[in-house]
Amino acid sequence: MVPENVNDNEYENTRLGSPLHRRSFLGGSIAAAVTTSLGGATTADAATGAGPKAESATSTGLKVGAGRAAIGIPSSLLPLDGFTTVHDDLYVRILLLENGSRRVALAVLDLTSVSAEAITLMRTTIAKASGIAPADIVVTVTHTFSAPHVQASTTSTAAAQYVRQIVKATASAIAAAVEGLRPARVGFGTGTCDVNVNRDVRTIDGWWLGTGETGSSDKSVGVTRFDDLDGTPIAVLVNYGVQSSVMMESVMASGDLPITADLAGAAVRHVEKQYDGDVVGFFLVGSCGDQSPAFRSKRYTIDKDKKWSRTDAQDAGWLLLTVQGERLGTEAVRVSETIRTSGGGPGSTVRLVTDSVTVDTMPMGHPTGPTKTYDFTPTGTTDVPVWILRVGNGVFVGVAPELSTDTALAIKKHSPFPHTAVMSMLEGGSKNMAEAQSYARLTYEAMDSQYARGSAETVAAKIGDMLHSLRP
Repeated sequence: MVPENVNDNEYENTRLGSPLHRRSFLGGSIAAAVTTSLGGATTADAATGAGPKAESATSTGLKVGAGRAAIGIPSSLLPLDGFTTVHDDLYVRILLLENGSRRVALAVLDLTSVSAEAITLMRTTIAKASGIAPADIVVTVTHTFSAPHVQASTTSTAAAQYVRQIVKATASAIAAAVEGLRPARVGFGTGTCDVNVNRDVRTIDGWWLGTGETGSSDKSVGVTRFDDLDGTPIAVLVNYGVQSSVMMESVMASGDLPITADLAGAAVRHVEKQYDGDVVGFFLVGSCGDQSPAFRSKRYTIDKDKKWSRTDAQDAGWLLLTVQGERLGTEAVRVSETIRTSGGGPGSTVRLVTDSVTVDTMPMGHPTGPTKTYDFTPTGTTDVPVWILRVGNGVFVGVAPELSTDTALAIKKHSPFPHTAVMSMLEGGSKNMAEAQSYARLTYEAMDSQYARGSAETVAAKIGDMLHSLRP
């Protein structure tokens, strides 16, 4: 596919609407983190002290830097959240974008989720090292299920050390990104890879988890490549809708429960290896709510009578991870190599916009099996923040909840931008936000949610309005 090129020459950073409000997550208040980082100015222009017109006159062009660092998990920290050994490292990766006098950072962590406390400490670390305003730092996770949850430091000594290790890796990654910051160009491309599958299946007792071959599944692989002005790649971003859960809950023959960056990590490692380690690869998790890896080590199976059970491949699961990661990574590299980057010289538009939309809420369930009855009655409301990062003719739009495939496809279909990456799990992540059909079917995604029926459609409509307000 011929990628879209970038030829814009303005950097803007604007916040729409009122300050953001966040729900409590993982024992900490994300609302507190957002208030700390974003409060005090209703627009990012006010926070940084210069408007788009003034900045356009002094723009020196797009600059990009990227850095990565492993999160150290010493043996003294184990077991941690049930995990007993480290199979492969978890990383913090940071992308630094600059145009003119302002910068934006995107931090991606190989974690299931991340606490508000850790996000605040990360933002402080990134801001100190780079001069970026906290409001201009976007934090997300790859959503690997084989990583310890990040608990509040007050929970235990081990939890506090884990948070310190994450912050330490963040400091190393942002230092590398700042050091490597240089004039750059950007380009986009799209490929296809079949390593995900819808996980909703009908059983004799109702809808449950499994391999839903006939369900919605977006096989597209969105790739963004940043080059320096000599054409040397700096960073490759991969957007794909799948949970990194190949090894989720798979216990080895030794009895160990291993830590791994899973499918996202395997794919990105392949990308980085193909570029001799000189490129930083980023996995941006897409509409993952209803998407599992095509092959999992510990998996659900459905028999001829539609009865479900689970089986674990144990150590054999690593081959499933290797092959699927290699396949996704290979397609990302193939697409990357077709991209012709542009936008050097006067620069490219870089604009970060945030807003929020109010949706209905309901009590969150904790489903352990299929059912044929469930109460989805709304009991309140909450604000769902939306982040949109525009880079030239491409946009990265994200929310904290796990979106489902049909929601992401609708957003892409109605986007005025030729390259639209839809992301879940921003700002530490949240639970599922299922589409209307899931509530009718009583799927896991609908029950494992605090968001009432219609929330996904409301959020998608809001995103559509925001995207059209930013149209090229």
